[in-house]
Order: sequence, then C-alpha cells, then structure tokens
Amino acid sequence: MSSRGWQSKVPPITATFWVIKVLSTTIGETFADYLAVNVGLGPAVTDAIMFVLLVIALVVQFRTRRYTPWIYWLCVVLVSIVGTQLTDFFTDTLGVPLAASTVTFSILLAVVFTIWYRQERTLAITSIDTPRREGFYWAAILTTFALGTAAGDYATETLDLGFRNGALIFGGLILATWIALRLGAGQVLTFWIAYVLTRPLGASLGDLLTQDKDLGGLALGASVTSLLFMAAIVVLVVREQVLVNRHGVVEKGSEPRGRSQDLAWAGAAALAVATAGLALSLVQGSSPATDTQTDVAQDTVTAHASGVSSTTARTAHPTTKLGNLNKFAVIVADVQIKVDKHDLAGAKTRVKDLEVAWDDAEAGLKPRDATKWHQLDDEIDAVLTALRASPPNQTDCASAVHTLMSTLNKFDGA
Repeated sequence: MSSRGWQSKVPPITATFWVIKVLSTTIGETFADYLAVNVGLGPAVTDAIMFVLLVIALVVQFRTRRYTPWIYWLCVVLVSIVGTQLTDFFTDTLGVPLAASTVTFSILLAVVFTIWYRQERTLAITSIDTPRREGFYWAAILTTFALGTAAGDYATETLDLGFRNGALIFGGLILATWIALRLGAGQVLTFWIAYVLTRPLGASLGDLLTQDKDLGGLALGASVTSLLFMAAIVVLVVREQVLVNRHGVVEKGSEPRGRSQDLAWAGAAALAVATAGLALSLVQGSSPATDTQTDVAQDTVTAHASGVSSTTARTAHPTTKLGNLNKFAVIVADVQIKVDKHDLAGAKTRVKDLEVAWDDAEAGLKPRDATKWHQLDDEIDAVLTALRASPPNQTDCASAVHTLMSTLNKFDGA
C-alpha cells in the first residue's frame, strides 16, 4: 500500500498514553490466563487464538492511514498477551532461565533498533507515517513486551523481590527516567526505556490487586481487576477517539489547555481505579468467613459424607515457606478421596478448582520459594494430566495425587 496520504499512526505521548499502556498490560496478562485456565482452553489453544487475533488486528491497523485509537490500543493489548506468552514459552516450555531470556530479548531489541535506524535514520515514534516504519515500530513494541516480561519476572521471582517491591522499584525507575528527560536526556531513549519498564510495573500492580491478602495483595481477583481496568481503558480510549475525530492526532492535546485536560483525565482514571479497588478490598475484608475457612468447612462436610475423618482428609498443613497452602491441601484431599472411591469423573471436576486457585496464586507464592513452587507446579500438572487422560487410568491418577499430597506434607514447616 502506498504511504501517500498517511498521517501519524501512533498516539501523542501524553499522560493518557501511559495510563492506558499500564492498564492494558494487566488486561492482556489476566485475560490470557483466564482463557487458558478458567475457560480451560489450555496454553497451546490460547496462544494460537491470541496470535491469530493479533495478526488480524495488525492487518487492520496497517490498512488505516492515521492513528485510530480503538484499533491501536487493541493491538497493544494483543501484543501484550503475545509478548508475555513468548516469554512464558521460553521459560516454561523450553526451560530457558529468566536471566538468559532477559539478555536474549535485550539483544533482539537492540538488533531491531539498529536495523530500524539504519533504514530510516530515526527511531522517533512521531515519524511513524510509512508502512516500513510502522513495521519496525510494532516489531520493537512486541520485543519490549517480551523483554519487560522476562526482566520483570526475573526481578520479582528469581531475585525474590515480590510484586509489592516490584511495583515500587519499577515505578521508581520510571520516575527516574522522567527526571532524566526533564534534565535533558534524549526523548527517544527515555521513551523506549519507560515503555519497557511499564510492562513489569503493570504486571506488579495487577498482582497487587489480584493476589490474596495473606500473600500481600488486595484479593480482588483477576475478573474484578480486569473489569476495573477495562472500564478505565474504554473511557480513555473513547475520549481519545472523540478528540482525534475532532482535532486530528497532531493537534490533539498539543496546546497547554489540552495537555492539562489530558493530565486531569488520566489522573482521574487512575484515581478511580485505585479508589474502587481499595473499596472493594475493604468490603471483601469485612466478610465474616474467609476463603480458607469456607474451604475447610466444605472439606469437613465432604470428609464426613465420605466416611473419612476431617483430620485424615486434611493431611497437609499451612506452615510452609511458601505461605498458607491450606486451601490447596483441602482441594487435593478432596480429589484424593474421590480418586480412592474410583470417582474419576468427580475428581476431574474438582481438580479444576486446584488448577484455577494455583494459577491465581502464582505471583504471590513463586517468589517465596521458586524451587518448591516449581516442584508443586510439576506435580499438579501431573495430576491434571492423569485425570484428563482419555480415558484416565485409576492407578496413574492415584499415584499422581498421592505424590502431590506427600509433597505438601513434606513441605510442612519447611
């Protein structure tokens, strides 16, 4: 397609840009996890779906001749998902250490920038007005998401910083980047540094909202957090679309009054999300029964109905370096009861609760003891594989569940 008649294909770098960028990062990650685990599509199917959707969205984006907010930000969300999945594939499937992934994606990003600059003699995103430049731009965006995921996971998991410290550290680095810009550092350099850093910042903030309170989070859950963030994104993107239609991408927000209004809208959206999240957390915290208490009560009923004492059913204890594992032990004990009674269909249904709960708690548990977490994760995968075999084998299922329960017991107090 000819580039004649093209206008700038990316948004102005305003406060709204950065707020949407951080919010879209969390949306991308939580939505992919929701499809893979909660819906049950699995990583492979989810990866394929997200890749196809990204290709379609980018085709639409490339066929436009100017910045169209809803198309652009849809591409960013999908790139966020695919970039995260790319890093997860390296780490979980290929077994590449996060440090090696971080170095690899850093080198790859440097290669993209080098080729881009040699071809176009500029890396400024204000000049994304030809198909080739836009191709380089989206290649860089995808690589920054993969790099941000690897670097963020390395800091919070391998270095045991956790998501709370991660949010403070990456937020501080972004602030330092902004100060460097104000002191005269190059706009292009500071933009791309900040763009990489917003990926782990968004993930850390998302984990802070979604993780259970005993893991240091606000216990909103992925669904509520995603809805809050999505609502804020929709409001900001709709406003962007209205302003672009009215003024055009170059004029939008360029005057002082426009910049102050943009800052006010971005600040209001961020404040609304924070206030709503805190309010919902306080409401949930006032509930008379905690999740763990409810699980224990349900397990006791199940155990009595099965003719097994609750003490026998709940053989694992919560005192471990990983934290409170009681709610997982409750589910495993319930699955074990069903398997021992040859109720493999019931065990398969119940083990879904384990898969969802374990995936939701990953960000809070894994940094505490990555070695123990990986061992339990592998054994949970073995239980899932055995129960979801076609057809499942009683001996294999019993062996996998017994191994998992034994490990939980072994970790007691460790």
